[in-house]
Amino acid sequence: MPNAPIPPASSSPPANPLVVALAYDGLCTFEFGVAVEIFGLPRPEMGERWYRFAVAAAEPGPLRATGGITISCDGGPELLEAAGTIVVPGWRGIDAPVPAAITEALVRAHARGARVMSLCSGVFVLAAAGLLTGRTCTTHWRYADALAAAHPDLTVRPDVLYVDEGSVLTAAGSAAGIDLCLHLIRRDYGAEAANRVARRLVVPPHREGGQAQFVEAPVPRAREGARLGPLLDRLRTALDRPHTIASMTREAGMSERTFLRRFEAATGLSPGEWLAAERLARARTLLETTEATLEDVAAATGFGSLATMRHHFRTRLGTSPGAYRRRFRGLAA
Repeated sequence: MPNAPIPPASSSPPANPLVVALAYDGLCTFEFGVAVEIFGLPRPEMGERWYRFAVAAAEPGPLRATGGITISCDGGPELLEAAGTIVVPGWRGIDAPVPAAITEALVRAHARGARVMSLCSGVFVLAAAGLLTGRTCTTHWRYADALAAAHPDLTVRPDVLYVDEGSVLTAAGSAAGIDLCLHLIRRDYGAEAANRVARRLVVPPHREGGQAQFVEAPVPRAREGARLGPLLDRLRTALDRPHTIASMTREAGMSERTFLRRFEAATGLSPGEWLAAERLARARTLLETTEATLEDVAAATGFGSLATMRHHFRTRLGTSPGAYRRRFRGLAA
């Protein structure tokens, strides 16, 4: 399924690097922790232009998070007025009303130019503020129907990890918040910066926003994992070579029918879709971090021809390889 086109990106880190996470009573601990882990930890290796981080109390305390944790904040809603990016973690309940003070502060901040992003059920706060009207968004698949029913003026994509609409970004359930945050780092600072943070988190450096939120069998049985895991690793190191269903089936030691069924159960994608996504991710990294010609990038990533690579960039990213390089080249410098 194609992703939304990549929004325009600056050729340098954000002019306002202050990220402010919103905290409130009933805060979802995991999503809040994602924001702190990715944007709040000291990262001196990233240089002086890296994000700064603060936590804003959306309401008077004490603010209790799931698990019996009490949150101490850096300030109140006034911090939103200084933010370049605002993170709204999971809301305390999809049916819980959102106080006007919160929605009004978010609207003012967004109108001033701040980016606003939600993680999981935090999307209900953005929707209540009217920031998603006429836009496409996502949330945890369990909440998608409730969100669409409560806010028919927006388009809900229950089948993706995240949606980037430029100044408003939304992530699906829990761990998809990590994917969206890494995507934002990639957009702001480039592939190498996102890869460094991902390595510290011990997570994949990039999953496409259009990837399915869940698959029927997310953890393959031991025997299947022993066959498919090494195969996927080898494919990633040989993306420049041709791979067919027949060759992958032989290497996996399965019948073609069994291989296709178990591959999609393990990855959520067909072998062809998975290879295209991996090749596209590798091509993006090469375009951002090397001086290789477009033809060489197409050859190195297994697309075979520049025309084929252009087709995949247009279909999945809504841009061309050349335009992508001009937009993102040098962001990690």
